[in-house]
Amino acid sequence: MNTSAAGTLRPFHLAFPVRDLEEARTFYGELLGCEEGRSAPHWIDFNLFGHQIVAHLDAHFANRAMNNAVDGEQVPVPHFGVVMTMAGWQTLADRLKAANTDFIIHPTVRFKGQAGEQATMFFCDPSGNALEFKAFGDDGQLFAKD
Repeated sequence: MNTSAAGTLRPFHLAFPVRDLEEARTFYGELLGCEEGRSAPHWIDFNLFGHQIVAHLDAHFANRAMNNAVDGEQVPVPHFGVVMTMAGWQTLADRLKAANTDFIIHPTVRFKGQAGEQATMFFCDPSGNALEFKAFGDDGQLFAKD
């Protein structure tokens, strides 16, 4: 695992396209609860659970996602998200359900009883970018092998 010299995990940075910045501001800021950082007419920084994501305007963006089979589900590729605590994951799942989110994969537990058992959910932002939020009962399972 890549860590800083002090041994703590550093935040990642991800820049991604969106078709409309106001849609992104509503989705990431209001629905997901991400604090907004700096912005300009063509981009917005968000704090995604301690990580820096940047929505960049591309009015002609056409998502070309594909799917791969994982534990009996069709998982969208590409996707991004955060590994959360189980309590935080459940809180977010409840908020998304209350907002009638259109899930690609509804909140569920994947790899039950196997290495890497995890709670997971997939959904898209308004531009079609797929997101996955997951949690482990035991964080040691994050990179577990059979």
